[in-house]
Amino acid sequence: MQNRIFNKKVENSFCHAFLVHSFLAVGVHSYEMGELLMAIFAFSEHKRDKLTRILDIVLHEGLLTYNPKSSKAHILEQQLAKEKDKRHKKGAIFAVRDKADFTASGVKGYIITSKETLIEQADKITHFTPNVFRRFQYVDQERRYIKGFEEENLQQINTFVIDIDTKSYSVNEILLACIDDSIGEPTLILASDRGYQVYFALTEPMFLSNKNKFQSLKVAKRISENLKRSLASIEADMYCNDFGFFRMPNHQNVQWFNELATYNPTTLIAWSQRQDADRGRGLFVVPQKTKSPSLLNADWFYQLIQTTDVKGRKGQIGRNNLLFTLALVCYQDGRDQTYAFDLLDEYNSQLSSPLKPQDLNKILESAYSGRYHGPKKEYVEQLLALYAPSEMDMPISFGQSVWYKHKKARADRERSHFDEWEEDISKWITAEKQVSEPFIWRTQKELCNEIGIASSSLNKLLKQSNKLLKTTTGKGRNAKTGWTTVEHYIAYIIWLKKDAGTRFASSISTMIDEHLALLAPIAGYAKLVNYVQKMRQIQSFTEQLTMTETMMHTG
Repeated sequence: MQNRIFNKKVENSFCHAFLVHSFLAVGVHSYEMGELLMAIFAFSEHKRDKLTRILDIVLHEGLLTYNPKSSKAHILEQQLAKEKDKRHKKGAIFAVRDKADFTASGVKGYIITSKETLIEQADKITHFTPNVFRRFQYVDQERRYIKGFEEENLQQINTFVIDIDTKSYSVNEILLACIDDSIGEPTLILASDRGYQVYFALTEPMFLSNKNKFQSLKVAKRISENLKRSLASIEADMYCNDFGFFRMPNHQNVQWFNELATYNPTTLIAWSQRQDADRGRGLFVVPQKTKSPSLLNADWFYQLIQTTDVKGRKGQIGRNNLLFTLALVCYQDGRDQTYAFDLLDEYNSQLSSPLKPQDLNKILESAYSGRYHGPKKEYVEQLLALYAPSEMDMPISFGQSVWYKHKKARADRERSHFDEWEEDISKWITAEKQVSEPFIWRTQKELCNEIGIASSSLNKLLKQSNKLLKTTTGKGRNAKTGWTTVEHYIAYIIWLKKDAGTRFASSISTMIDEHLALLAPIAGYAKLVNYVQKMRQIQSFTEQLTMTETMMHTG
């Protein structure tokens, strides 16, 4: 019984896999290792309940801490919590006790306004809304049916949840898909009746309002859509409600939990922008300018696209700036990236000194990266003055919306560069990586040459990066430097776990065959051989044995 409890606590834990690998490496006996790990995790669980940690991370400060009417907490704790709760606006979540409560006539459920109540009811609830709503009410006098879980009524978005409506994939396969194809490691994976639900929790909530026609909601929905698309390989449900009801975490259905795997909203927005750029569509929702003519029909745009003798000299804007400006016009006008490429490619081919296709692609990707809203008037004026001086008296209009890219503070510009370098290094590592080797072995000089980053800038980046990892072995001429990312190292540990299980299963199979060969061929022998063969046919040893079983049942 003790072993089963221990296995449930650590079977999906990153720390568990890492510690197992470390202890095996130094030769710790498997039984001693089990006892030591049991003590470590018992101490950790004693300090703080896992379900409480999960709900703290998922809900943030969206609910009251304690039930204001019937709390079981000490009066002093309640008073302290009340003072803390005043710092943040509170809302409510909705919950149901059974999937059958989603009926054609409405949703049977109840409203929860405190974390205390939610934790107490956790094992009785099947579904809840992890994102908090600002208004909430019961529809009928009997207080059975609930109302208020419309998207426009969301107060804050705490987490994105992806539904995997099949059990064809293991938890490890879901983890690897998140790491390799999506934003990164999920915060939480819950088992459902027919599959899994994958949570990507935020470091801080995205608060919503109707001041900008719910623009932040549109941004969040695009992020949710891109997360689903990125996990198409494991059959993520594209049509699942973005911010509706999802499985309630409880003591039985949590398959994976890493409280460190949370995502800053800014990071998620930047990631979603890159996904949009890869698919050739504009960032989120480009404002519609129904009363204004297309910028592509403006006189000044026509004059710019007629110029052909454009190259530029040192200290003078030229060909790259002009192409970039044309790309920004397409972006502001709401055209997709494919349209913009065709236009720029045709214009570039007419230039006396055209750009290489790869350089043209870089310009286009930058224009559609989301860091810019549209062309800058000063650049348009300078380009016209240099390459179409006879047309300088024409008006330069950007329709109803005029956007500029304002100069950032030095610290912000440096941070932006670091983010780009960090992304470039991560992509380079991804392209070079092997499953069985976590590190790419290159000298720092070789890495700098590959990425195009100064060694001093790389050193600054490594001091603040939460994604990159580095190791150095040996000294002098024999020194080797290895580079990887946190995500790839986690994937390597998962592979180690699986590989160790496979090798262990193989050794057990060989051991069984050796013992069978020593047995006398009497009547019981045939029965035993038939049983072993049947067991192998039903399920391979590799599928039967997890690393936890390997650790707890040997030695």
